[in-house]
Amino acid sequence: MSPDNWTHVTGFVLLGFPRSHILQSLLFLALMVAYVVTATGNLLIIGLSWRSRRLHTQMYFFLRNLSFLELLLVSVVVPKMLAVILTGDHSISFSSCIIQSYLYFLLGTTDFFLLAVMSLDRYLAICRPLHYETLMNGRVCSQLVLTSWLAGFLWVLCPTILMANLPFCGPNGIDHFFCDSWPLLRLSCGDTRLLESVAFVLSTSVLLGSLALTSVSYACILATVFRAPTATEQKKAFSTCASHLTVVIIIYGSSIFLYIRISEAQSPLLNKGASVLSCIITPLLNPFIFSLRNDKVKEALRDALTWHRIMAARNYEGHK
Repeated sequence: MSPDNWTHVTGFVLLGFPRSHILQSLLFLALMVAYVVTATGNLLIIGLSWRSRRLHTQMYFFLRNLSFLELLLVSVVVPKMLAVILTGDHSISFSSCIIQSYLYFLLGTTDFFLLAVMSLDRYLAICRPLHYETLMNGRVCSQLVLTSWLAGFLWVLCPTILMANLPFCGPNGIDHFFCDSWPLLRLSCGDTRLLESVAFVLSTSVLLGSLALTSVSYACILATVFRAPTATEQKKAFSTCASHLTVVIIIYGSSIFLYIRISEAQSPLLNKGASVLSCIITPLLNPFIFSLRNDKVKEALRDALTWHRIMAARNYEGHK
């Protein structure tokens, strides 16, 4: 189509939902339960690690930030999905779509950087324990988290600006349940080669760069663990990394499907499945994988519940 005949699309329609009312009802129930559990679990981890002195360590500082990040990530996608199913209105404005896409990739990119930082933290704790407190002090931890957020903000800014300036002249149906970048690109009637090249370079550099740092860290950790004199010490050292490694495998595995697609014919289905894994399932599992089965977190939770029972009893006595 000639640029003179382009008409600007003011909104899009999200088409990635089942048409059956029964399936929509089941999906709404599943999403609602998942969102409530995700929000409750991650807020619980944030609250406990903030309140309990026994959790005022570098590892739980990073975990608190990761839980906050996962909570934001699921909140960018799921509430809109619930609103679409509940109201039947599948439309989303152009500006809201671009903002949702930007926030999703901002949080996802920051997630990669933060996971790499956490692997570095585990490397220093296990491989250089005598220098750990000096190398990973409170100031350094705060700087690493701030750098992760700033890097995510800047990394996604350029592709988002290019996306926002693409011409969209119809059709406006997005074959997804949120404003992912690849389905959006297919709707543009302009030249998307520059954006595709920039997005590929940036996403690949984030994925492979953070994965390389994480892989090197764990290679050093494994070498140190296997040199431990007893099986008990090996198990103790590896147990501090098992949760982080589990989340790394899930997130990087889903991202490989998202950005290194096998074929164009398979990509829509793979995109939806991998997106569900990265923006719904992983934030849901995060509290259980990382903390709620951890002895220190369980002790902090028991302390918090005991404190609330004592305060409730005092308030009851005071009102008698």
